[in-house]
Amino acid sequence: MPPRKKETAMSAFERKRLENIAYNNAILSGISTTADKIIPKPAPPKPKRASTPRVKREPVKKEAARPTRQSSRLAGLEADSEVLKRKLDVEAEEEAAKAKAKKMRVSGDLNLGDITVEGRKWESSADGLALLKGLGVRGAQPGVRTFTEEDVKDTKDKGLKDLRLRMSGLKLYEKWAVNDIKIVPQRIYSMCFHPTEEKPIIFAGDKEGAMGVFDASQPVPEIDDDDEDAEYPDPIISAFKTHSRTISSFHFSPTDSNAIYSASYDSSIRKLDLDKGISTEVFAPSSSSEDLPISAIDIPTTDPNMIIFSTLQGSLGRQDQRTKPSSAELWGLTDYKIGGFSLHPRHPHLVATASLDRTLKIWDLRKITGKGDLRHPALLGEHESRLSVSHASWSSSGHIATSSYDDRIKIYSFPSAGEWKAGYDIPAKEMQPTVEIPHNNQTGRWVTILKPQWQRNPQDGWQKFVIGNMNRFVDVYAEDGEQLAQLGGDGITAVPAVAHFHPTQDWVAGGTASGKLCLWM
Repeated sequence: MPPRKKETAMSAFERKRLENIAYNNAILSGISTTADKIIPKPAPPKPKRASTPRVKREPVKKEAARPTRQSSRLAGLEADSEVLKRKLDVEAEEEAAKAKAKKMRVSGDLNLGDITVEGRKWESSADGLALLKGLGVRGAQPGVRTFTEEDVKDTKDKGLKDLRLRMSGLKLYEKWAVNDIKIVPQRIYSMCFHPTEEKPIIFAGDKEGAMGVFDASQPVPEIDDDDEDAEYPDPIISAFKTHSRTISSFHFSPTDSNAIYSASYDSSIRKLDLDKGISTEVFAPSSSSEDLPISAIDIPTTDPNMIIFSTLQGSLGRQDQRTKPSSAELWGLTDYKIGGFSLHPRHPHLVATASLDRTLKIWDLRKITGKGDLRHPALLGEHESRLSVSHASWSSSGHIATSSYDDRIKIYSFPSAGEWKAGYDIPAKEMQPTVEIPHNNQTGRWVTILKPQWQRNPQDGWQKFVIGNMNRFVDVYAEDGEQLAQLGGDGITAVPAVAHFHPTQDWVAGGTASGKLCLWM
């Protein structure tokens, strides 16, 4: 067995080397610990959620369209050259000028044959118009009725019950389905019946200035039932681009049933002669660059040469058709937009305005006070609502119906309005509504604002008005606030927000945001 070697003592150098190794290992360990604290560990992947409908966000305001980029290098232009900068500026200006021209008001007379709206639906526009010549809420629940047959059956008053039965008996037009009667290309903002009692003829104005005309008496073409490939033809609809922006209002002349007036956000009022097929400008600001969007028009029955109009800038105007189109007298009534107004049918010196300032106001055109730009009709009385008032509509019996964003239809009664002297001060008590009807008026962004419209000269003597219903109906009310009917039917897939009564007949029209017409007769 070999002898064991004697262990030698560790040298100072070796001891120092081992201490350095231990010290460095401690430093490295500390760095790793600190890094773990500072740098977060990657989160485990989240479990996939079930797909949900995408929320439609408010669109960002778009800038004027710029031309598509082209290679400046291939065109031989330096990146910082003045030629390139000037080229881009010129192209941007051209695009901006084109966009502005599309919304520019067109002055002068317009021949309907030259302004026919393009599209298969309106190819027969000129032929269709020839048929008119020679005539004298928040939380909407589509399809859920708020007035039913049970309400009609439970009516105690015999006269009211008979009226409810008659109005509820109006049927949706059956010759063509609602989806086939696209009277204008875009969202309907205004409607009107031709005053003739011979047949229902409906006019509609859309968001982009197109006017559509539909004759509901036209016959349905015969189709061979045995031909499976036969296509059901569309109805004859005429459509013309009479304005460059939204058509906000229609009104027929009180003395000439061949003359229909239209007002637009393009700051003009035009008169269309149905016999001649010529649209003439009767009002527009003197400068084409002046913006005066018109929200409504009315014509006094006592003076058919005068046109009264309201603007989105809070003014009321009076234009004499015998003078220049730019000679209207304007009165500033409020700093807020006037959404709608109307004249008393029997006493047209009385004006009722509805405004974004939350008020209904009654004015007297017989008494103009103030000087210069401060001139205005005498204010007789006003009533303030909790939220903005959309429209004020006079009936021939002296009632005013308003719709407002506090989800109310309010009815005011002024039976002695004809006895008021010029500048009469209406007592505050009399300015209170006699009836308030709960009604969902929350139209949102994509539905035209709901506005009540009275039947102008009811043959049965019952004063009644119509207004769109967010549940895809049209409601009919009497002057005392009693609901008479709720008109609906199969195939109505959008809110008939723009509702209108024929002046004398029990015909009701409703227009939707898709340009479709609903008609009850």
